[in-house]
Amino acid sequence: MLPFHSLCEGALPMISDLLFYKLLLVGLLWLCIMLHVVWPYDRAASPPPTPQPTLPPRKRSKDPKLFAGLIHKPLCDACEHAVEARPQAPGAPPPLITFTRGRPRTIDTQQQFCPDQDCSYYGWTGRGNLRANGHPGGKPWRQFQCVSCHGYFQETHGTILYGKHVAVKLIVRVIACLAEGLGIRGTARVFEVDPNTVLQWLVEAAEQLRAFSQYFLHNLHLTQVQLDELYAVLRAVRDGEVSEDEAITRLSRSPHWVWTAMDPESKLLLTIDVGERTLAMAQRVVHQVAQVLAPGCAPLFLTDGFREYLTALLTHYGYWVQPPRRQGHGPAPKPRWMPLPQLLYAQVVKTVRRRRLVRVRHRVVFGTIEAVNQVLSPLGCQINTAFVERLNLSPSKV
Repeated sequence: MLPFHSLCEGALPMISDLLFYKLLLVGLLWLCIMLHVVWPYDRAASPPPTPQPTLPPRKRSKDPKLFAGLIHKPLCDACEHAVEARPQAPGAPPPLITFTRGRPRTIDTQQQFCPDQDCSYYGWTGRGNLRANGHPGGKPWRQFQCVSCHGYFQETHGTILYGKHVAVKLIVRVIACLAEGLGIRGTARVFEVDPNTVLQWLVEAAEQLRAFSQYFLHNLHLTQVQLDELYAVLRAVRDGEVSEDEAITRLSRSPHWVWTAMDPESKLLLTIDVGERTLAMAQRVVHQVAQVLAPGCAPLFLTDGFREYLTALLTHYGYWVQPPRRQGHGPAPKPRWMPLPQLLYAQVVKTVRRRRLVRVRHRVVFGTIEAVNQVLSPLGCQINTAFVERLNLSPSKV
């Protein structure tokens, strides 16, 4: 029989080998599990996942959005001062004066009126209050006398020829040369006149033409109006903001913004004004056009892409609209200043790159393209500002 320590020495190797094999088996199991998880294999047995449809990228809509209106009506300084600036016509006409004594009068005075504002016959023509008084001092212009206020005035009063001591032909030729595009200094050299004198005649002629157009142009019924702006400093000279020498230099070097509006059908120049390219100036030009047109006349307006035209047109051709309620409770929506239903407005938007015209787009701002084409189709044309641009001697594209 073996001693006890001999048995223990023989059992220890057997126990160590058994533990080693168990740990080895556990390690192999763990390795198989990890390979099963990590190793790729065919999953055809499992149902394929439902493919999600790929949505196309969202594109921005190119359709024009409806004009939502303005909460506040735009202000126009010309409208605010129109009533104050407009001359008030006399009320009841003064009595008609008839001369019964002496020989019959041969000088026609029916087209003249007394310029004295304190006279009761001021502004009235054909009332028999004027009589000719010859040519005082041997001057070429006739003199008139008002028998009511006993005042004297020349027949050229209120014209560009009033108070001039030069020949009428000289003034006419100077203005004609300026109208043909000859510069102020060039005109002065041709006729041997001081450049400041030529500039003053030009300012007076411009004021005379403005007054003439305001008197004769009114209650016009038009179907379309084209507006454009290019560049002069005549108004600044008149107001004393620019000296005469500086004005001559600036006019000779480059023009300044001149705003024009015309009827493309009759080629009638509706208004012309000088100023900066701002909203206030656009308001004033549109106000002048609205004063020329007949009440209730809203023609098709055609302009370039200058955005201030939209506000100016909306100011003079708009009205308040009360939007409907969207909810049964709560405060009512604020009224909106909207364009008149009959107002049509389209723009010719030009894209210029490196001083070259590369693109022309037509955009209808107020109204519909069908309504605009209905106005332009009888004339055989499309949306354009060619006529007013040709007037301004600028490149035009339809």
